[in-house]
Amino acid sequence: MPAPRSFVRLAFASSLSLLALLPMGACRIGTADAGTVLAADTAARVPALDGRLRVPDGFSVTTFAKVSGVRFMAVGPGGAVYATQPRSGQVVRLADANHDGVADGVEVVIAGLTQPHGLAFHKGVLWVANTDGVVRVPIGANGLASGPAEYVNHYPGFQGHSTRTIVFGADSAMYVSVGSSCNLCVEKSPERAAVLRFNEDGSGRRVFATGLRNAVGLAVHPVTGALWASQNERDNLAPEHEDLPPEEINIMVDQGDYGWPYCYGNRIPNPEYHDAARCARTIPPAITIQAHSAPLGMSFLARASSFPADYRGDLLVALHGSWNRDVPTGAKVVRVHVRDGRPTSVEDFITGWQEPNGRRWGRPADVVVAADGSVLVSDDASGTIYRVTH
Repeated sequence: MPAPRSFVRLAFASSLSLLALLPMGACRIGTADAGTVLAADTAARVPALDGRLRVPDGFSVTTFAKVSGVRFMAVGPGGAVYATQPRSGQVVRLADANHDGVADGVEVVIAGLTQPHGLAFHKGVLWVANTDGVVRVPIGANGLASGPAEYVNHYPGFQGHSTRTIVFGADSAMYVSVGSSCNLCVEKSPERAAVLRFNEDGSGRRVFATGLRNAVGLAVHPVTGALWASQNERDNLAPEHEDLPPEEINIMVDQGDYGWPYCYGNRIPNPEYHDAARCARTIPPAITIQAHSAPLGMSFLARASSFPADYRGDLLVALHGSWNRDVPTGAKVVRVHVRDGRPTSVEDFITGWQEPNGRRWGRPADVVVAADGSVLVSDDASGTIYRVTH
């Protein structure tokens, strides 16, 4: 294994005026009823991370670790951070024993996995969602694997959207999102474009929710216990493919149908199917986000003790960014305001990965709250995990 890497702290520039630091592009906000509307930031934004990123006034961003191809993360025993590297087929561990906000090094927990993506700790065990099934990994006192990874279930994998995300619900059940095999089609397997539910040991598979083209992000609301999902919607919707359909945040209900492939947005029929009657029976998004911004990992901020109190009931979502717009969008982290268990608006939180000419030097993939109350953001393009504090 490679020697542990060292990491460099980056200094912060001083605050600048609101006028000078308005972001290049505002985030979109909306509701299922009102549609998607343009919103402007209301907070002054300051440069961070050597001036490359911009955050609301009072926040700071530093480099926590460098991890090639890092995707999703989870906080494990003792506060160590675990992260997946799908292309490398492994899970790594990043501890910060001296609590200086920089990982001490990168340790491989387990290798030889099949496109591992989502991961979660439940009752002291690490569970990893491979593209074809969930594996159980026992963790020893040293924080590394104390035995081999063993499959506890299988589901459709590989073709089309191959990432899989796992969370354990308020009911201790295991939930796994399985993306579609295509951009737009009627799936042969009911287990694709769906969220599956299992018993906490991985047995007892059944379809929990359907009509979810690619629900990459999953998070459990800390008060209501409801399962939320970030939804990557279809491409190539004529004639407004650049700005339609909006991406979605959905709140899951058992046996809920969220529309894909027949509908998009607020029960609008896709032109390929023209099935308004079916769309009328589906559940519209809880809130919408700019089309093709690719929402991935997300976390509620209830435990983000380093953040101001008015953030604690909200949600942060990593927008990975578009691939098929003339003017690229996304490549930022947004704050979803939440009231009474429902999302109400969306605003930019971290911007700057995308330059004014549309080029990107990074793409955020996941957000987690660390054991010390800071927030960590993974970036699979630059191979970085950032640490955000206030």
